[in-house]
Amino acid sequence: MEWFYAKNNERKGPVSASQLRSMVVSGEVAGSDLVWCEGMGNWISASEVRDFDSPHTGEAGAGAVPEQDTQSPQVVPPGAPPGAPGTIPNAGPAGVKPPANGKAIASLVCGCVGVICCSIFIPSILAVIFGHIAKGEIRASGGQQGGDGMALAGLILGYVGLGIGFLGLLRGLVPS
Repeated sequence: MEWFYAKNNERKGPVSASQLRSMVVSGEVAGSDLVWCEGMGNWISASEVRDFDSPHTGEAGAGAVPEQDTQSPQVVPPGAPPGAPGTIPNAGPAGVKPPANGKAIASLVCGCVGVICCSIFIPSILAVIFGHIAKGEIRASGGQQGGDGMALAGLILGYVGLGIGFLGLLRGLVPS
């Protein structure tokens, strides 16, 4: 039985059931990576497959006929919308969120520090910079990265911190 697997939005394979099992055990294929073989309707995460020798033991889509030609692996076109022909679903198992972008987290932290320490502009400036970079990276990832809300909150806090800091600076410069 030949299996295909998806890593970094690219279909790979075919590989035998024993090869795929070894790749999962070694960590080369993560439990959250998607796998498919003939006889399955949809790609499922490798962790959902109980027995790689029989596709009918997977929990999702077993026994259905695939809607597209899934036996010809292909690279997902850059910028292709999710669900477009030739794309691999990137959401993984239901309920699993994509990992947060690190710059989104940094933006939120710097934004909080910038608002708390209004007289120091550097954290607020960094929050704005990281926030804009993170939002661009998240948008370009096509759903592979999360943290859009954190990036937005970091941006807002960064701009608020800058505003408060400038008002404090003006207040100190203007005589009463």
